[in-house]
Amino acid sequence: MSDTDMDKQSITINDLVVGAEGTITQVGGEGVLRLRFLDMGLIPGTKVKVQKIAPLGDPIQILIRGYELTIRREDAAKISVKKGDSKI
Repeated sequence: MSDTDMDKQSITINDLVVGAEGTITQVGGEGVLRLRFLDMGLIPGTKVKVQKIAPLGDPIQILIRGYELTIRREDAAKISVKKGDSKI
């Protein structure tokens, strides 16, 4: 697999570093949690960018749909993204 292919593979928001961008491919979680993600705009096809990560690594601040959203690292691990193909 080439470096270009590796950059575009599906990972989670939790795996992105500050400044990295990607497009949501899948929203995990179950029941109310998944609905809450969708209500916050975390919908497949939406572009995201990691703005900040707290000093101890939790929470993570992302830019999505023109607003900043802060989510727990545990929750970020449930949202898959395709890295490297978006511009916000």
